[in-house]
Amino acid sequence: MESIFKTETYNTILNRIENINETSSAKWGKMDVGQMLYHCQGPLNIMLQKKDYGLKPNWLIKIFVKKSLYNDKPYRKNLPTVPVFKIIESKDFKTEKKALVNLIKELYKEKDKESWQPHPVFGKFTNEQWAKMQFKHLDHHLKQFGA
Repeated sequence: MESIFKTETYNTILNRIENINETSSAKWGKMDVGQMLYHCQGPLNIMLQKKDYGLKPNWLIKIFVKKSLYNDKPYRKNLPTVPVFKIIESKDFKTEKKALVNLIKELYKEKDKESWQPHPVFGKFTNEQWAKMQFKHLDHHLKQFGA
């Protein structure tokens, strides 16, 4: 599994985002490209402790979902989205693209950090698990828009 903390992977993700434009359309799902860029900021905001989104621990979800967040198996298309991360309102493409890139760059600067605060739902992740999880989510949505 790739990791957002590997330099080559980090650069590839940024290049893939750069190649998305306002007319990029989804191969699946309901979000447009601006909404997707905004949606992808959520997990980064949680990891960087910028927002908590009011999420609460859930032992059932933790038991059945946690490992799937960072394992090698890609996410299925059209998986249900946690309600707080469903983006219905319009989002400005340029604003959200810049914000997402800035969050990824900020996160990458922390790549050598040894421990992170626990995730509000899933609890403790290692640095490697966090980095794989971030890559996997970004990769899923970039593929959704052909990048």
